[in-house]
Amino acid sequence: MAYNMKKDIAEVLLSEEQIADIVKRIGKQISEDYCESEHLVLLCILKGSAPFFGDLVKSLDVPCEFEFMRVSSYKGDKSTGELNIILDMNREDIDKCDVVVIEDIIDSGNTLYKLKKYILDKGAKSVRLCTLLDKPDRRAEHIKGKIAIDYCGAVIPDEFVVGYGLDYNEKYRNLPYVGILKREVYEK
Repeated sequence: MAYNMKKDIAEVLLSEEQIADIVKRIGKQISEDYCESEHLVLLCILKGSAPFFGDLVKSLDVPCEFEFMRVSSYKGDKSTGELNIILDMNREDIDKCDVVVIEDIIDSGNTLYKLKKYILDKGAKSVRLCTLLDKPDRRAEHIKGKIAIDYCGAVIPDEFVVGYGLDYNEKYRNLPYVGILKREVYEK
């Protein structure tokens, strides 16, 4: 018998319908903000952002290009404070680009704070941050007030969430909603 992931979910935080509304809202905002951009690049931060990114780009009605990066500032579930670039984008024309970084969740803010600086240091014309989920209660003290989220899907409580790209040990990414993972699953 197949394993039922749904039994590990304590509560659905964002339903498929709520996520679809968020995607539509953010897509409209980005389309309006970049209707005159000559070179819009949407940068997907792998792996967790892939479902959000895929749905979001389909909601845009402005020309854009795709890039992908894989970065981390975490070892286990703790931030190291350092940006580790596992997969970098390879663009020689970044100085002509307006970049929107697409992330699944922002908690401490360390990764995106350093990533935005990294992209600006590479010469990007502009960099804005987009996240499906924001956990401001987890923001690192040294980041508070220094990171602006330009496009935010939903502010959520400090709970361990999975689904719609978010994982626990690489599992649960394929759930079509965002749910709170039961404590007994990750506190084993």
